[in-house]
Amino acid sequence: MELIVLIDIGSTFTKVSAVDLAEARLIGRFQAPTTPFNVTEGLENALSGLAEEMSRQGVSPSDLRQARKLACSSAAGGLQMIAIGLVKDLTAEAARQAALGAGARVLKTYAYELTEADRDEIAALQPDIILLAGGTDGGNHTTIIHNAKVLAELDLDIPVIVAGNRSVASEVAGYLSRSFSTYITANVMPEIGRLQVEPAREVIRQVFMETIVQAKGLSKASELIEGIFMPTPAAVLRAGTLLSRGAGKTPGWGDLLIVDVGGATTDVHSLGSGHPTRPGTVVRGLPEPFAKRTVEGDLGVRVSALPLVEAVGAEVIGDHLGWEPSQVIERAQRITSEPDYLPQSPEDVKFDQALGFFATKTASSRHAGRINQVFTPTGAVWIQEGKDLSQIKPVIATGGVFVNSPNAREVLMGVVHDPVEPFELKPTAPEFYLDSNYILAAGGLLAEQDSLTAFALLENSLRSV
Repeated sequence: MELIVLIDIGSTFTKVSAVDLAEARLIGRFQAPTTPFNVTEGLENALSGLAEEMSRQGVSPSDLRQARKLACSSAAGGLQMIAIGLVKDLTAEAARQAALGAGARVLKTYAYELTEADRDEIAALQPDIILLAGGTDGGNHTTIIHNAKVLAELDLDIPVIVAGNRSVASEVAGYLSRSFSTYITANVMPEIGRLQVEPAREVIRQVFMETIVQAKGLSKASELIEGIFMPTPAAVLRAGTLLSRGAGKTPGWGDLLIVDVGGATTDVHSLGSGHPTRPGTVVRGLPEPFAKRTVEGDLGVRVSALPLVEAVGAEVIGDHLGWEPSQVIERAQRITSEPDYLPQSPEDVKFDQALGFFATKTASSRHAGRINQVFTPTGAVWIQEGKDLSQIKPVIATGGVFVNSPNAREVLMGVVHDPVEPFELKPTAPEFYLDSNYILAAGGLLAEQDSLTAFALLENSLRSV
């Protein structure tokens, strides 16, 4: 047996998975509450629980201690970023996509020239990293220089990644070097209509490992593990990319969707080009990245239960359940104030299912593209904005609301195209898979070391529902 331990230090739970690399299978799993003020304590508890479970399978504690231990984390608020660009729908959006794809939570996106009010707001937001973009290569340079000068006035000791017009990148970094640690990488939009987000994503990950892990107190766990290599959402996106594209000579699953409903947020990851499937359709807007992630901070089933009800409507959820809107609001208020809440009665379970369904439905609607018909002098034309997900088959669900549900398929139906919203480009006939052992983040971590084994592990672990 060749053993490796893959760890996800989450905001609520620390999950540890023991994997037999020789057989590419999960052989043990345990989770313990994350201890926010000292993550080492929660990690030790999770590893101790795993050791007890493994001992029943004949694996000695010494074998577990000697096994490699790789980790990802979304604890201590995860990776929080500010994205700045020139034009809202172009370089600013490209910067936002780069940050989201790196596993960050984007606190706010700024476009055009920063004002003094913007500067003060950024100081109040206290981001972990600022991603500064703006201008195509050889294009506008005055705005990114102006914004660098404004940022230089901030009294913040945080990294700034410069990913804008390469003609002035060194000059921009020069204005910031006295106040910040700066990193220069390739422009996220070197020319109009062309995204180049991967270099920025890689630098964000590098900065995360070098500075953010220590700043959030996560480095205390370094005595127990080899290192924290990426934010958890980046690990999940890495797993999705691997599943989609395949490994070595093993073909992938093709275009796919991952829905991750949590207590505070709902993440949706799509892997695929998203090109139009309707003949004669014209695409408008920024090109979509192959690996796209969106995170909805108002859609969650615990801390964000009340914001979810507000976003969807208490009347809508009440109609779905056959309840009065006041009942929906009252129960959501209770859950929001008790993040450790676990459903007990059949009514509790029913409400949890409804929250999961509407979080899935709303988040996937926001993630998917839309199509609209425009009438021109030469006739009607279909215009697509965003990704066309209508033909996607595999949809993978991860998160406690799915794993602990008596009917995960019912919750997942929220991702399916609704005839009431005919212009949403959501999947029309998907096939559902459940990440019942929370293996996606672990698979993404392992993919950095051994993509073939990681792919086999994912295929062996995900089950059809």
